[in-house]
Amino acid sequence: MKLLHNAFRWLMLKRFPQVQYWMQHPFETQNLHFSYLMYRGKDTLFGKEFKFSSIKKIKDFKKQVPLFTYEQLYPYIEKHLKGKQNVLWSSPIQCFAKSSGTTNASSKFIPVSPEALQEGHYKAGKDLLAMYICNYIHYPYDSQLGNGKNISLGGSLYPNEFHPKQKTTYGDVSAVIMKNLPLWAKWYRTPCLSVALMRSWEEKIDRMAKVTVHKKITFLSGVPSWTLLFLEKILAITQKKHIHEVWPHLELFIHGAVAFQPYAQRFRTFFPEKHMHYMEVYNAAEGFFAVQDLSDQNEMVLLVDHGIFYEFIPFDNITQEQPDTIGLEDVQLGITYAMVITTNAGLWRYRIGDTVQFTSLQPFRIKIVGRTKHYINVVGEELMVHNAEMAVAKACQMTNATIDNYTAGPKYCEKGNPNAHEWLIEFIHPPKDLKKFVSILDQALQELNVDYATKRHKDLVLPLPLVHPLPKGTFYRWMKRQGKLGGQHKVPRLANERKYIEAILAMLKA
Repeated sequence: MKLLHNAFRWLMLKRFPQVQYWMQHPFETQNLHFSYLMYRGKDTLFGKEFKFSSIKKIKDFKKQVPLFTYEQLYPYIEKHLKGKQNVLWSSPIQCFAKSSGTTNASSKFIPVSPEALQEGHYKAGKDLLAMYICNYIHYPYDSQLGNGKNISLGGSLYPNEFHPKQKTTYGDVSAVIMKNLPLWAKWYRTPCLSVALMRSWEEKIDRMAKVTVHKKITFLSGVPSWTLLFLEKILAITQKKHIHEVWPHLELFIHGAVAFQPYAQRFRTFFPEKHMHYMEVYNAAEGFFAVQDLSDQNEMVLLVDHGIFYEFIPFDNITQEQPDTIGLEDVQLGITYAMVITTNAGLWRYRIGDTVQFTSLQPFRIKIVGRTKHYINVVGEELMVHNAEMAVAKACQMTNATIDNYTAGPKYCEKGNPNAHEWLIEFIHPPKDLKKFVSILDQALQELNVDYATKRHKDLVLPLPLVHPLPKGTFYRWMKRQGKLGGQHKVPRLANERKYIEAILAMLKA
């Protein structure tokens, strides 16, 4: 084990100079990836239709290939699902990442190529570990990351019913990744795939807890909300006070999919030891985009050397059908952009639906600020997800409250009352004074969002938010009803409509 640990550390340290190179040379790296993608795509059905062979420069690419939403790209994806190859990408597509969507929203089937796994997800994983070893670990503490096992809380895989005769699969991207891991990575993970990929979430976390509780675990990865349920199961089985009594060598939690701030205090109670670290990642069914590379800052470095070519749409233009895009050379700090990606799995000029802001241009670091469809804008307040997450975290901190989940949406004017924001919050530990919590939440939103503050002025346009505490287990029941427990599934934080709020309230009344 000691030999393997030393080999692991040596390999990660050796990898770091390559990480530094692409961080210092993002434009050259992106140009190389653009040329590679054009070369690999030119003989596909899509490439021939849009005359890739005549594309020499990025401006030609933008002129000849329109921006695509999932719905617009789906006719090509459907051909892959039904067994046809060389449609969007030249390598055989044997698996599809079924995106979680949100609650009962329609799922998406994203092709996953061998290159997307090897040069995207797995390469990003190695770079993440290299950054951790080099930037997070300081003498005299020596990381034990390679001297134990890791647990990934993922989803499940299913046979592709679109083409039963072909042995292709689809499932949560985490399950696709686990199923196809390289040998070196398989050795470090636990439990076995027959348990990790079980389809019943409740049965899976019970089995995983029983199998792993006596193993030497050094790091975890997963969505924070689902990971907390798993950790609660571990403590219930062992009757310990905190997780470090069970796994004393656990030192790293890699998290993504939802903001970590609202859950930070709960994780600190589970992991009280000072050697515990947290790293945020931005990965999705469509690719692996960014990694938190600095221990004292929450933003993430953009992965420019991992099979993806990036474009960006200024937020003011996202409602246009074919808006102009800009490249990395033209982005500015503090501006909200919608991301457009071209990938080594055949997503060409794909509008992924996420919005980001750049916090650094040397290297390029970003923070996720929301989804292009997840916001509240009833009276011009343009409340984004990152505003909500930070405000909830502050309200919890100042009232000693902890939450499990929440969602918010508009409450439209009726009987002379003005439009308002309605929040449904499930507390683990509710605040002693709910009015104080609401007041802090509202004040934090005003400090974070000038448009919201303007509309809140003297309650003339937008009154104080309406906050409804929910019974414990509400969101779990709701997600279970949608068949969306575990994996990458998540509760939508904000929506500019009432369908989520109405569905939850109706469930509580039933």
